[in-house]
Amino acid sequence: MKKTLVFAIVWFVAGGPWGGLVAAAAAEPEDVQPEDASLDEQAERFAKFQETLSGATLDGQYTMLRDDDTSQHPEKYTIQSIRKLPEGDFWLFQARIQYGGKDVTVPLPLEVKWAGDTPVITLSRLNIPGLGTFSSRVVIDGDKYAGTWSHDQVGGHLFGTIQRKELNDE
Repeated sequence: MKKTLVFAIVWFVAGGPWGGLVAAAAAEPEDVQPEDASLDEQAERFAKFQETLSGATLDGQYTMLRDDDTSQHPEKYTIQSIRKLPEGDFWLFQARIQYGGKDVTVPLPLEVKWAGDTPVITLSRLNIPGLGTFSSRVVIDGDKYAGTWSHDQVGGHLFGTIQRKELNDE
Protein backbone atom coordinates (compact mmCIF):
# COMPACT_ATOMS: atom_id res chain seq x y z
CA MET A 1 0.00 0.00 0.00
CA LYS A 2 2.82 2.38 0.90
CA LYS A 3 4.56 1.76 -2.49
CA THR A 4 1.29 2.45 -4.32
CA LEU A 5 0.81 5.76 -2.49
CA VAL A 6 4.39 6.87 -3.22
CA PHE A 7 3.97 5.91 -6.90
CA ALA A 8 0.67 7.85 -7.12
CA ILE A 9 2.26 10.97 -5.61
CA VAL A 10 5.29 10.80 -7.94
CA TRP A 11 3.02 10.15 -10.94
CA PHE A 12 0.78 13.12 -10.02
CA VAL A 13 3.73 15.49 -9.42
CA ALA A 14 5.28 14.39 -12.72
CA GLY A 15 2.13 15.42 -14.53
CA GLY A 16 -0.12 12.39 -14.24
CA PRO A 17 -1.99 11.59 -17.43
CA TRP A 18 -1.02 15.03 -18.82
CA GLY A 19 2.69 14.64 -18.14
CA GLY A 20 3.61 14.68 -21.82
CA LEU A 21 1.48 17.74 -22.50
CA VAL A 22 2.85 19.61 -19.49
CA ALA A 23 6.42 18.78 -20.46
CA ALA A 24 5.80 19.82 -24.08
CA ALA A 25 4.19 23.09 -23.00
CA ALA A 26 7.04 23.88 -20.63
CA ALA A 27 9.75 23.12 -23.20
CA GLU A 28 11.21 25.96 -25.20
CA PRO A 29 9.98 25.90 -28.80
CA GLU A 30 12.77 25.33 -31.29
CA ASP A 31 11.83 28.34 -33.45
CA VAL A 32 11.82 30.94 -30.68
CA GLN A 33 12.16 34.48 -32.05
CA PRO A 34 14.80 36.69 -30.46
CA GLU A 35 13.51 39.40 -28.15
CA ASP A 36 14.45 42.04 -30.73
CA ALA A 37 11.89 40.53 -33.14
CA SER A 38 9.06 41.20 -30.71
CA LEU A 39 10.33 44.76 -30.20
CA ASP A 40 10.44 45.21 -33.98
CA GLU A 41 6.87 43.90 -34.27
CA GLN A 42 5.75 46.29 -31.52
CA ALA A 43 7.48 49.21 -33.24
CA GLU A 44 5.73 48.27 -36.51
CA ARG A 45 2.33 48.10 -34.73
CA PHE A 46 2.93 51.47 -33.09
CA ALA A 47 4.03 53.08 -36.39
CA LYS A 48 1.01 51.68 -38.24
CA PHE A 49 -1.35 52.88 -35.48
CA GLN A 50 0.19 56.36 -35.51
CA GLU A 51 -0.01 56.51 -39.33
CA THR A 52 -3.64 55.28 -39.32
CA LEU A 53 -4.92 57.91 -36.90
CA SER A 54 -2.69 60.96 -37.33
CA GLY A 55 -4.45 63.34 -39.71
CA ALA A 56 -7.54 61.10 -39.85
CA THR A 57 -11.21 61.69 -39.21
CA LEU A 58 -13.37 59.13 -37.44
CA ASP A 59 -16.76 59.77 -38.98
CA GLY A 60 -19.67 57.73 -37.71
CA GLN A 61 -22.66 57.28 -35.49
CA TYR A 62 -23.40 56.66 -31.86
CA THR A 63 -26.42 55.08 -30.25
CA MET A 64 -27.91 55.46 -26.79
CA LEU A 65 -29.10 52.42 -24.86
CA ARG A 66 -32.46 53.78 -23.79
CA ASP A 67 -35.92 52.41 -24.47
CA ASP A 68 -37.12 55.75 -25.83
CA ASP A 69 -34.19 56.31 -28.23
CA THR A 70 -33.18 53.70 -30.79
CA SER A 71 -31.88 56.21 -33.35
CA GLN A 72 -28.33 56.81 -34.47
CA HIS A 73 -26.67 60.19 -33.94
CA PRO A 74 -23.73 61.62 -35.94
CA GLU A 75 -20.29 61.97 -34.36
CA LYS A 76 -16.96 63.11 -35.71
CA TYR A 77 -13.46 62.98 -34.26
CA THR A 78 -10.73 64.77 -36.22
CA ILE A 79 -7.38 63.58 -34.97
CA GLN A 80 -4.61 66.00 -35.78
CA SER A 81 -1.89 63.74 -34.40
CA ILE A 82 -1.09 60.98 -31.96
CA ARG A 83 2.19 60.03 -30.38
CA LYS A 84 3.27 57.41 -27.86
CA LEU A 85 4.02 58.80 -24.42
CA PRO A 86 6.99 57.39 -22.49
CA GLU A 87 4.91 56.10 -19.56
CA GLY A 88 2.95 52.86 -19.85
CA ASP A 89 0.41 52.35 -22.62
CA PHE A 90 -0.52 56.02 -22.98
CA TRP A 91 -0.71 57.98 -26.22
CA LEU A 92 -1.32 61.71 -26.61
CA PHE A 93 -4.18 62.42 -29.03
CA GLN A 94 -4.62 65.97 -30.34
CA ALA A 95 -8.30 65.71 -31.28
CA ARG A 96 -11.26 67.81 -32.33
CA ILE A 97 -14.44 66.21 -31.01
CA GLN A 98 -17.81 66.99 -32.54
CA TYR A 99 -20.45 65.28 -30.44
CA GLY A 100 -23.91 66.13 -29.12
CA GLY A 101 -23.92 69.66 -30.57
CA LYS A 102 -20.50 70.46 -29.07
CA ASP A 103 -17.24 71.11 -30.87
CA VAL A 104 -14.01 71.13 -28.84
CA THR A 105 -10.34 70.57 -29.59
CA VAL A 106 -8.38 69.00 -26.75
CA PRO A 107 -5.19 67.06 -26.01
CA LEU A 108 -6.18 63.66 -24.61
CA PRO A 109 -3.77 61.24 -22.93
CA LEU A 110 -5.47 57.93 -23.75
CA GLU A 111 -4.50 54.41 -22.84
CA VAL A 112 -4.19 52.02 -25.77
CA LYS A 113 -4.27 48.28 -25.13
CA TRP A 114 -3.54 45.68 -27.78
CA ALA A 115 -5.57 42.59 -28.64
CA GLY A 116 -2.86 40.91 -30.67
CA ASP A 117 -2.20 43.40 -33.47
CA THR A 118 -5.47 45.30 -32.91
CA PRO A 119 -5.40 48.55 -30.92
CA VAL A 120 -8.16 49.25 -28.38
CA ILE A 121 -8.41 52.85 -27.20
CA THR A 122 -9.60 52.95 -23.59
CA LEU A 123 -11.02 55.73 -21.47
CA SER A 124 -11.92 55.09 -17.86
CA ARG A 125 -13.82 57.94 -16.22
CA LEU A 126 -11.85 60.52 -18.21
CA ASN A 127 -12.99 64.13 -17.83
CA ILE A 128 -12.96 65.79 -21.26
CA PRO A 129 -13.11 69.59 -20.84
CA GLY A 130 -16.35 70.99 -22.22
CA LEU A 131 -17.96 67.56 -22.64
CA GLY A 132 -17.95 65.73 -19.29
CA THR A 133 -16.65 62.45 -17.92
CA PHE A 134 -16.57 59.42 -20.20
CA SER A 135 -15.61 55.78 -20.28
CA SER A 136 -15.15 54.00 -23.58
CA ARG A 137 -13.53 51.09 -25.40
CA VAL A 138 -12.91 51.65 -29.12
CA VAL A 139 -11.43 49.02 -31.43
CA ILE A 140 -9.51 50.24 -34.47
CA ASP A 141 -9.73 47.73 -37.33
CA GLY A 142 -8.25 48.90 -40.62
CA ASP A 143 -10.42 51.76 -41.85
CA LYS A 144 -13.22 51.08 -39.33
CA TYR A 145 -13.81 51.74 -35.65
CA ALA A 146 -16.40 50.40 -33.22
CA GLY A 147 -16.94 50.38 -29.51
CA THR A 148 -18.93 51.24 -26.44
CA TRP A 149 -19.23 54.44 -24.44
CA SER A 150 -20.77 55.76 -21.23
CA HIS A 151 -21.34 59.24 -19.84
CA ASP A 152 -22.95 59.46 -16.40
CA GLN A 153 -26.04 57.21 -16.54
CA VAL A 154 -26.18 57.13 -20.35
CA GLY A 155 -24.24 54.88 -22.68
CA GLY A 156 -24.33 53.11 -25.97
CA HIS A 157 -22.39 52.02 -29.02
CA LEU A 158 -20.32 53.91 -31.55
CA PHE A 159 -19.07 52.94 -34.97
CA GLY A 160 -17.90 54.39 -38.25
CA THR A 161 -15.09 54.74 -40.75
CA ILE A 162 -11.61 56.20 -40.52
CA GLN A 163 -10.97 58.62 -43.33
CA ARG A 164 -7.41 59.59 -44.09
CA LYS A 165 -6.58 63.26 -44.57
CA GLU A 166 -5.65 62.70 -48.22
CA LEU A 167 -9.17 61.38 -48.83
CA ASN A 168 -10.74 64.25 -46.86
CA ASP A 169 -8.89 66.87 -48.96
CA GLU A 170 -10.29 65.60 -52.27
